Amino acid sequence: MNIIFKIDTWQEIYHSLRNNKLRTFLTMIGVGWGMFLFVALLGAAKGMENGFDKAFAGFATNSIFLWAQNTTIPYDGFPKGRKMDLHLPDIEVLKQRIHDIDYISPQTSRGNFGSPGELFSRNGKNETYTLNGDFPVGNKISEKKLIYGRYINDADINQNKNVIVIGEAIYKNFFDAKKNENPIGKTVTVKGLFFNVIGVFRVQQQGGNMGSDDSAYIPFTTFTKMYNNGDKVGFFAIVGKDNVDLNVLENTVKDELKAKYHVSPDDTNAYGSFNLGKLFGKLTGFLTGMQLLTIVVGTLTILAGVIAISNILLITVKERTKEIGIRRALGAKPAEVRNQILLESVVITITSGLLGFIFGIFLLMILNSVTEGQDEFPFYNPTVNYGEVFAAMAVMVFLGLIIGMIPAQRAVKIKPIEALRSE
Repeated sequence: MNIIFKIDTWQEIYHSLRNNKLRTFLTMIGVGWGMFLFVALLGAAKGMENGFDKAFAGFATNSIFLWAQNTTIPYDGFPKGRKMDLHLPDIEVLKQRIHDIDYISPQTSRGNFGSPGELFSRNGKNETYTLNGDFPVGNKISEKKLIYGRYINDADINQNKNVIVIGEAIYKNFFDAKKNENPIGKTVTVKGLFFNVIGVFRVQQQGGNMGSDDSAYIPFTTFTKMYNNGDKVGFFAIVGKDNVDLNVLENTVKDELKAKYHVSPDDTNAYGSFNLGKLFGKLTGFLTGMQLLTIVVGTLTILAGVIAISNILLITVKERTKEIGIRRALGAKPAEVRNQILLESVVITITSGLLGFIFGIFLLMILNSVTEGQDEFPFYNPTVNYGEVFAAMAVMVFLGLIIGMIPAQRAVKIKPIEALRSE
């Protein structure tokens, strides 16, 4: 196509578009708007995905939280209303019988699920906070972002150590945070007992971590000794292996516990649970659906814009009938006339797409600056896959060529004699 490299060709395209500024502008809006929607919606969907990934960072999303309640059906000689409990030996039973379990984290607490908190004190200051008894594996369920020290380890568990990992809110209340006072090795009093601070953690405001900055963690064995709980557990955090159906795993765990403690298989109240994996699956499905919807809406809008270009070029060809007739009479080949019209279609399409892309990126930059640092809103770093954008541009050019053939063929069919006779 030598016509592409002729300066006369581009001058003619320029003058043709300039002489019909309003029409050209309105034509470009359709394709530009389609690309703008495509980029903006795709980037927004990615921003939401990044936001949820950030919120759940360090958290085992394929997990189930299970706790004991009361029975509602009499069974095997036991009356209804029996209070159920979870025990540490239950962990080994479940892991031996259910191979889909990756690991189980037992926890117990004071200050959650309606129970009263515990009194913390230091240097004359007193405040009530949530106190949790935990194992090291608990940090695999919800990884604490430590700003000082470390988390509970096996030695703390085995030796029933009086050590504590406190939230940032507790640290700021009992220590001089403005001067970055290092709390490691210093003590706080809990229930009249001295605990050495071994770590300080921070929780994101989005709620990706279980717990909050106004809570603290001590070894599970120390906790049970303080409250004389024996081997009782407040709740289990159960993590399934990869690709395991968590709904099936949830029901299987409950069935095993019902069988062990003589609970009716039909009793749905004996054990309560929260399936985080199910919730996370819904979020993932929503984000995937949003991205697919973005692609469909953007593509259809771009297609509508390209069709509008074809219609405008048909009108342009009709208005330039005499001009095309003169060119044919002076020896212009049909291919040259066709390529001229196709080039106009491609130029309008590419220009419109680039403008839509630029404005879309500009909008994403604004959204990023507005939402940056807003941890309570799950939106972070909205970006677009440039491969998808370039693919959309390629589709636009292809459609521009295909649909541009309609007015181009119309121009080729114009006979010089009839064109010169036209008014």
